[in-house]
Amino acid sequence: MTAVELRLLPKTSAVSADGVLSIGGIAIPELAKEFGTPLFVYDEEHLRTTCQEAVKAFGVDSVIYATKAFLCTALARLVHEEGVLLDVATGGELFVALNAGVPANRCVLHGNNKSKDELRVAMTSGVRHIVVDSFDEIDRIEALHAEGAPAPRVQLRITPGVHVETHAYISTGQDDSKFGFNLNNGDAHKAIARAQASSALTLVGIHCHIGSNVVAVENFRDAWRVMVNMFAPLGLPEITLGGGLGVAYTAADTAPTMSEWAAVLRDVTTELPAGTHVYVEPGRSIVASAAVTVYTVGTVKNIDGIRTYIAVDGGMSDNPRPMMYDSVYEVFDPQRCGAARTSRARIVGKHCESGDILVNDAPVPDGVAVDDLLVMPVTGAYGYAMASNYNKVLRPAVVFVRNGSARLVIRRETPDDLVRLDV
Repeated sequence: MTAVELRLLPKTSAVSADGVLSIGGIAIPELAKEFGTPLFVYDEEHLRTTCQEAVKAFGVDSVIYATKAFLCTALARLVHEEGVLLDVATGGELFVALNAGVPANRCVLHGNNKSKDELRVAMTSGVRHIVVDSFDEIDRIEALHAEGAPAPRVQLRITPGVHVETHAYISTGQDDSKFGFNLNNGDAHKAIARAQASSALTLVGIHCHIGSNVVAVENFRDAWRVMVNMFAPLGLPEITLGGGLGVAYTAADTAPTMSEWAAVLRDVTTELPAGTHVYVEPGRSIVASAAVTVYTVGTVKNIDGIRTYIAVDGGMSDNPRPMMYDSVYEVFDPQRCGAARTSRARIVGKHCESGDILVNDAPVPDGVAVDDLLVMPVTGAYGYAMASNYNKVLRPAVVFVRNGSARLVIRRETPDDLVRLDV
């Protein structure tokens, strides 16, 4: 295979005449030397530009970033600065957003099993709206309102019964789903009637989400038509048509652009009543390709007649997606970007699991050796966000780079962090 395709890398990526990769004006080897590895490197210009593209495509106050893809204080501030709202799925995500200085009315609370405490904080702080997922949740909201909490604005999450082309674990719009009120069995309309009759909440709209990393725009069109047809006669002011826009992880992948996704939405929502506020909730498509992970090679093990294993200093603790979803990535040497990847190896981590595989059968340059760096692109979504301390491995640092400067936004954990919660 040829050298890595630049389209998989963050927008400010550049390769020097001698083949060294830089992002945000800083060479990857310099970042690795200063901050250590594993290291998540985010291109701040890429993040801001993608937020701006989304706002331009869908409109002001219509883009809600799905923070589950990646959230920290710096990112919460960044997307807020770019006019993007924040979708938080737990009390913890809401805490981070509020702690970053994001006003509560710029946040939307999601979640299929919100606790009474989470709902109380959302209601008292004044989030923009709560996406209600179950009849039990309506019970909790009514109980909290009876205790004095303000009546929240709510949307009802509807499951439209649409199957999509993605992994089963991240498909959410089918009838057999833990999420939302089922449309086809009548629960959706029962929930609407109950919400409209309740004085403890204000029903402002409906919501759907069909799945994650969806790359077939027709899947969106099908689900959105179902939702628009359902919504039109309700006389409500808002509809959220979810996120899930996929990205290209390898040179073999293709994915719709933000503008192509927006074109489908505009086509489907043409017949909505004038003044209807349409929201979307991109997550992965905002942050995934904005970042790379930098690893250091620790072991190269060739088993004659079988395969070569290249073990790096991270693994399933900083990117569980290959293990969970059979996700496919690429790797390359950031100091030999122009080198053809003519050898093959299984890229593995350092954990005590045979399933700790980052790339099952990766094209790599010849001669990868101990202490070399390897870079995995398109790791900005669901990498650090899903990171763990399995085997008591320290979670990596995260840096934002821009215009020749790097700022540490999440420090690398220390051994003391591993016992901080012990009593």
